[in-house]
Amino acid sequence: MKIKSPAFEHGEVIPDKYSRYHDDRTPPLEFSDIPDGTRSLALILDDPDAPSGLFTHWVVFNIDPNSTGFPENDVPRDVRFGMTSWGEAGYGGPQPPDREHRYYFRLYALDCRLDHPHGAPREEVEAAMQGHMLAHAELMGRYAPPVT
Repeated sequence: MKIKSPAFEHGEVIPDKYSRYHDDRTPPLEFSDIPDGTRSLALILDDPDAPSGLFTHWVVFNIDPNSTGFPENDVPRDVRFGMTSWGEAGYGGPQPPDREHRYYFRLYALDCRLDHPHGAPREEVEAAMQGHMLAHAELMGRYAPPVT
């Protein structure tokens, strides 16, 4: 299974327009090689370098397994969003307060759909995923605060 973005390569800098410092647009993402038996996909974006510890920027679940990804700033209406560390159910782009941080987009193929509501806490979504993961893929981008 693979996840990539036409906006940045693995390990490269995430363009400004996808950050909370700028337009806070969702980046375009492409999914491929989804394994047979996948009933849904889940996507989690987090920052392990946040001063307060792991910071969740995006939780999306019950993505159609036939999806080939998301266009820029366009996520299907039939998905569910989990709660971010911002206290929001939706996307919150990079906004590091201190230095360059790493941002991990992790895609999971699941053998089920998750029976959790919109706004479910990340911890509940991850707990429900346990024992149902068929495969996962990762894309990492970097972002630093703007120079003022």
